[in-house]
Amino acid sequence: MKKISERKRIVVKVGTSTLTHKTGMLNIRRVEQLVKTLADLKNAGYEVVLVSSGAIGLGMGKLGLRDKPQDTPGKQACAAVGQCELMYMYDNIFSNYSITVAQMLLTKYILLEDRRRNVENAMERLISQGVIPVINENDTVAIDELELEVGENDSLAAIVATIAKADLLIIMSDIDGLYDKDPHKSDNATLIPVVYEITDDIKELASGVTTRFGTGGMITKIKAVEIAYEAGIDVVLMNGQHPKKLYDLFEDKMVGTIFQHKRV
Repeated sequence: MKKISERKRIVVKVGTSTLTHKTGMLNIRRVEQLVKTLADLKNAGYEVVLVSSGAIGLGMGKLGLRDKPQDTPGKQACAAVGQCELMYMYDNIFSNYSITVAQMLLTKYILLEDRRRNVENAMERLISQGVIPVINENDTVAIDELELEVGENDSLAAIVATIAKADLLIIMSDIDGLYDKDPHKSDNATLIPVVYEITDDIKELASGVTTRFGTGGMITKIKAVEIAYEAGIDVVLMNGQHPKKLYDLFEDKMVGTIFQHKRV
């Protein structure tokens, strides 16, 4: 297997749990650490694509809402307001390191086979010009996902990794990796460092493991791994609480769970 340090193009997905405090408000220190680390990795020669959740949560804070709206228009309004805040935040912090970012809002309809070429072309041009694409689902108009409560960004990140022809997908969540038991419920849960194949046992295990703040839980991350595997892309699942651990990962140290695709 090619070492992590030898990968060139990486897609990093950060969830709401990485970007916010338990209160739902922005975790400024962690976001700044994340951006600084990604900027440094880019300076080291890696091509970075960022898939970021958080628009609805930031919109709630901007609108002074303590509870997430239950109706679709309310969620749309939060997403519309929050997406502005999200991009302002990334643009402002990345600019401190002389890095330009670009917003790309996607829906499942845009990612249909006859349209994804346009996304691929735009993304390729941005990366070639030294820009970091910041990608999110367009929750303002993607009401199917909002209404069904399956508008998670794990699968979106895997699709983006496929479109970007990435060498690696990194999913940062509120859990250290895949465990043999739910670590939020069991004190003797053991981290599984490497997974070579998504078996029925792995799926069954994942279906019983939750994450504290994400909407998808572990099973959506396994679904994302399957999408990435189809394109021959390896996946790392790691805790986003300490973004600087990305340095350890790219120094080929064991971090989280590595889903290593079995190449024929």
